[in-house]
Amino acid sequence: MMSIPDIRPGQSIELLKELHILTRDGKLNQDSRRKLKQVYHLYQFIEPLLQEVLDAGGELTLADHGAGKSYLGFILYDLFFKSHDAGHIYGIETREELVSRSVELAERLGFARMHFLNMSVDESRRMAELPERFDVVTALHACNTATDDAIRFALDKQARFIVLAPCCQAEVASVLRQHKNRALSKGPLAEIYRHPIHTREFGSQLTNVLRCLRLEAHGYQLTVTELVGWEHSMKNELIIARHTGQPRGNARERLNALLEEFNLESLAERFA
Repeated sequence: MMSIPDIRPGQSIELLKELHILTRDGKLNQDSRRKLKQVYHLYQFIEPLLQEVLDAGGELTLADHGAGKSYLGFILYDLFFKSHDAGHIYGIETREELVSRSVELAERLGFARMHFLNMSVDESRRMAELPERFDVVTALHACNTATDDAIRFALDKQARFIVLAPCCQAEVASVLRQHKNRALSKGPLAEIYRHPIHTREFGSQLTNVLRCLRLEAHGYQLTVTELVGWEHSMKNELIIARHTGQPRGNARERLNALLEEFNLESLAERFA
């Protein structure tokens, strides 16, 4: 196999070309070197979780929601699953053409323990053919409410670990705007509603705070950090949840108080 600086030994050169991390002639340019750095940065967060599952005797089942081109799944398989005899990855995506492309690529690369489902996150919750339990559930930039559906999937499947990079959380901002007039009577916080961009960004942050409280109420311990530097993306929050079985005592109380404070009671079921 050809040796390229910055590429880890044993990585599939064909896969890196398909993901546009390598150019078609198999070289790294400045842009592809940046992409590779992002891949390794993400992998360093997830690899210890996968190893912990294997060390504990788990079957290592991973569900990747809103998979898109299954960029994450292919990288994880190439860097970790390929060198282990155990483990299955399930990529769940609504766009049929992306699922078909992923199936073809996995067959071509011999990644036999990758599976792809053409359905929504919510539909996958009710699919009997899926394993009853998943060790790891990921959702990277699954748009809007798909992240919350992925959390519900993870709770249903008693996931040991949940890895989320939320994206475009429009629902909370939309409800905030609906209740703008009520908010205006509450004092200085009304300034959040003065400029739409602030309402949108505040809604995004509030959504993630509510998600964290939801997970803590269900017995998860959280780490919230940056996925990549601000210079690469504004959508870079990474939430890593580890199941401990010990709910944070006031998480549900705080969650409900926030829903009431910002007139978001209509979303209570989503964050249950």
